[in-house]
Amino acid sequence: MQNSDTTKYVIYANINAEGVVERPDVVGAIFGQTEGLLGDELDLRDLQKTGRVGRIEVHIDSKGGRSRGSINIPSSLDKTETAILAAALETIDRVGPCAAKIDVSTVEDVRAAKRKQIIDRAKQIVKDMFDEGLESQEITEEVKQSIRVEEISFFGDKKLPAGPNVEDSDAILIVEGRADVLQLLKYGIKNTVAVEGTNIPDCVAKLSRKKTVTVFTDGDRGGDLILKELLQVAEVDYVARAPDGKGVEELTQKEIVKSLRNKVPVEQVIDVKEPNRRRTSPKRRVLSFSKPEDEVVSVSVPRVEEKAKKVEVKPKQQPRMDSGLKTHANELNGTMSARLLDGDKKILVEVAVRDLADALKSASGVKDIVFDGVITQRILDIAAEKGVECLIGAKMGNVVKAPTSVKVLTVGEL
Repeated sequence: MQNSDTTKYVIYANINAEGVVERPDVVGAIFGQTEGLLGDELDLRDLQKTGRVGRIEVHIDSKGGRSRGSINIPSSLDKTETAILAAALETIDRVGPCAAKIDVSTVEDVRAAKRKQIIDRAKQIVKDMFDEGLESQEITEEVKQSIRVEEISFFGDKKLPAGPNVEDSDAILIVEGRADVLQLLKYGIKNTVAVEGTNIPDCVAKLSRKKTVTVFTDGDRGGDLILKELLQVAEVDYVARAPDGKGVEELTQKEIVKSLRNKVPVEQVIDVKEPNRRRTSPKRRVLSFSKPEDEVVSVSVPRVEEKAKKVEVKPKQQPRMDSGLKTHANELNGTMSARLLDGDKKILVEVAVRDLADALKSASGVKDIVFDGVITQRILDIAAEKGVECLIGAKMGNVVKAPTSVKVLTVGEL
């Protein structure tokens, strides 16, 4: 008799017979037609006597002159020998006087099932009885992974993967994908939200206005593209980057800590990514404004805590301005949208802020722009090229050079 404690595998097979047969007929056929087929070492009767093959379980029903059922054979043989025995069952073509066919459906690894049971129970024990995780081993790592998956939450209407503390924390990390959030959860960082690609959701942009934001990018071109879009639609304070060629989800705890410690203010990142623009010293930034008389006025703006103070420089000739623009600004507040207006303050195009640059490039007759986002150098350059007279945004970004042909204001200055 097979000891269930030593069972490694169970062979599951189906039987179909062209006639009425019963369990003893099937068992007899199995022993009779496999005898001598596989040699002395795999003789089924000897294997049962030594306990290496257990009791053959047969369940069979007869209906309409045909019989169908199942066969289960427990085995403590190794994987190869069990597979040979399973294949031998399929050579049986008769049961008693009836033609029959046996098909092996699966061979179950009993130990794998036990391991799954252990893991499932361990997950529950860790969750209910311990405050800290177990040592780093194969089984305990899977338990920890399951706990991290349970901790992950969702943010906003897009159900973005996020840590459980992203809404309560004063500072947040913005990363690329779900795997990044899980990796940071692994090391106890729970204030992370993933944008899931370069199409930045509005909920992330709105959240960035309320929090101190660090963008933690992968060390590749994809990370650079996501950062570029975030700089256009969100309010970013710091930027951290994974080592070149690595994604955040691949980093060790030491690499994550080092990358976050080496984060830099967003202004420094913009300076590096725009080498053709006027470079600034760490202490002072120079804003240059071209006057109609081709004169250049340079205004030095001291930095406080690595961020430039807002300086209003008024050109000699003030572009037109009236209350209609303020009405548009109030209507757009909180929408993360932009409006391109003609000379009569009528809407030519209304788009999401992230699509503003492309819409402006293709539009014509635009005289004013009002949008619920950050005024960037790129938007200002395109506006100047298109002959825009007034540009109004929610907040002033890192603008290094502004032509006097465009009046630039924030909503608070209206």
